[in-house]
Amino acid sequence: MTGILLLLATSVLLAWPLGLYLARVMRGAPMRIDPLFHWIEKPLYRLLGVDPAHGMSWRGYVGAFVLSNVVIALLTMAVFMTQAWLPLNPDGIANLRWDTALHTMVSFLTNTNQQHYSGQAQLSYLSQMTGITGLQVVTPMMGLALAVATLRALFAPPRQDVVAEGDRRIDVGNYHADVLRLCVRFMLPLCLLWTVLLASQGVPSTFAAGPQATPMDATAGMQEQKIPLGPVAAMVAAKQLGANGGGWYGPNSAFPLENPTALSNALELVGILLIPIAIIFMIGSFTGRRRFGWLVLGCMASMSVVSIAATVWLEGHSPTAASALLMEGKEVRLGSDATALWAAVTTQVSNGSVNGMLDSMSPMASAVALVNMLVSAIWGGIGCGLQQFIVYLLLGVFLAGLMTGRTPELLGRKLETPQVRLLALLVLLQPITLLTLTAITLAVPGLSGTSNPGFHGISQVFYEYASAYANNGSGFEGLGDNTPWWNLTCSLVLLLGRFPLLVVPLVIAAQLAAKRRAPESPGTLQIETPTFALTLLSVIVILTVLQFLPVLVLGPVADHLSLGLH
Repeated sequence: MTGILLLLATSVLLAWPLGLYLARVMRGAPMRIDPLFHWIEKPLYRLLGVDPAHGMSWRGYVGAFVLSNVVIALLTMAVFMTQAWLPLNPDGIANLRWDTALHTMVSFLTNTNQQHYSGQAQLSYLSQMTGITGLQVVTPMMGLALAVATLRALFAPPRQDVVAEGDRRIDVGNYHADVLRLCVRFMLPLCLLWTVLLASQGVPSTFAAGPQATPMDATAGMQEQKIPLGPVAAMVAAKQLGANGGGWYGPNSAFPLENPTALSNALELVGILLIPIAIIFMIGSFTGRRRFGWLVLGCMASMSVVSIAATVWLEGHSPTAASALLMEGKEVRLGSDATALWAAVTTQVSNGSVNGMLDSMSPMASAVALVNMLVSAIWGGIGCGLQQFIVYLLLGVFLAGLMTGRTPELLGRKLETPQVRLLALLVLLQPITLLTLTAITLAVPGLSGTSNPGFHGISQVFYEYASAYANNGSGFEGLGDNTPWWNLTCSLVLLLGRFPLLVVPLVIAAQLAAKRRAPESPGTLQIETPTFALTLLSVIVILTVLQFLPVLVLGPVADHLSLGLH
């Protein structure tokens, strides 16, 4: 328990100054390190034909975001489909099948990293470095750029250019400048630092082909075994810091080469939490509303503590945990507490990597992991987590306005029918998508590919879709998911869980910013109070736990009760 508290405290202490630095980067404030980065940024601006000082409306910002995703998608798909003929393929790995290539491309494009393949066996070094690690650096920064643009529209006083009579264009920043500054000044330096630290612990970092080894136990009939290597440390650094997940190796950080020591395990855990928490510390400094930053931090930290405590207790200290069967799938080098902590953190942050098998967790601990992903705002993914929290915030404002008999308003701007319709779209999209596809997959024989036909099989299917929608990427192993059905349906869920969540809050924020601001009065709703924080947490519980209660009861709860009967 002491180790858990130390890791969490370290993450918060490192995230605080990092968040303040991030706020200065996104404000474009002058810094002493500017000359170091200008010689990298200016040629890239010229290459892209971008003027970083030229602001964009929300339409221009979203258009640039979509276009950049389309270009990256086409390039990544081309690499996956032709990797057998490209360089940096010393192990002679074949091209990916079209549906696997499509799912992998969409998965990493959406910062999800859901893997229906085994990286060390099905991807070349070039594919891992460009289509995987490259996207793990860029796509989280794209999400963060959208979240920052939303904050500009909601809180910072935006510049308003009169385009026509009665029409005002709200400047939310320059998309290309935001993403480039985040990558060059923030993400890449952190990845470089974490790569060196992980390599010092023995995580491979080489372009050489893997060596051949002779197994000590010859009874399995295997005369020799190829040990897969590669530039693993850089990929692991990017996957953890960018809330990406996945892994160079199929078992992720349960594989000794990807996570060889207790220190590497701690580094990767801190890496998972570092940037999502730093973003929360960024909010107060960036918007000038520090009390709002503390509101977000308090709500997210409260949910995080409850989630971690429940998972650790259920996995290592509850009556159910006394069964020796629960150690199946656990990483015995690290112990049940470390596995439980990782499972809680990785599903809170939309990271998705594992250091043990989630399929082997106790049913109620897996239920906690599911709830973490359904909430998707307990820290959440980089950018996505903050956007999801803003959705809950707007819903809380709307409901509080109804309960007090006033027109809902946020910061003096009225929340009216167009904004509520967009919020309703996001609220309904999640259950319709997840429950419909789960029902079809379970109803049609041969589609699910579950390794367990009982209640646990329901959990396997629902978890796969919930993980895809939450941009998480983790999964219950034992699911035969590398099929056209799973690859195509999960690709759809990945897209639906990513782009509407990033774009719709920005649209709502821009619409609110264009409205005339009413002066505050004694009846104005104060959102930066403990009372509103409790209201907000209640909204989150109602929208996630209650609307998914039937599938949670049919899955993990029934699984838990059936184990008790036996």
